[in-house]
Amino acid sequence: MPTLFTIFGLRFYFYSDEHLPIHVHIRNSDGRAKIQVEPEVVLIENNGIKPNDIKKALFLVRLYKKQITESWYEYFR
Repeated sequence: MPTLFTIFGLRFYFYSDEHLPIHVHIRNSDGRAKIQVEPEVVLIENNGIKPNDIKKALFLVRLYKKQITESWYEYFR
């Protein structure tokens, strides 16, 4: 389960057996979520993460979209 980065207490990671579309999982002390990265950044599911932290996570995924996508292809190819 490769961790991409941890910012503001939010850990962004992939599972080792992921599938398309490109997405990232997020976990913090409140819960977990999944955000689609490609073709556009969209919240797929949220299980307990507070709305303000989801906003931060979406912002960070948009900010690091290129790096997340590159990491995805590097890891899964």
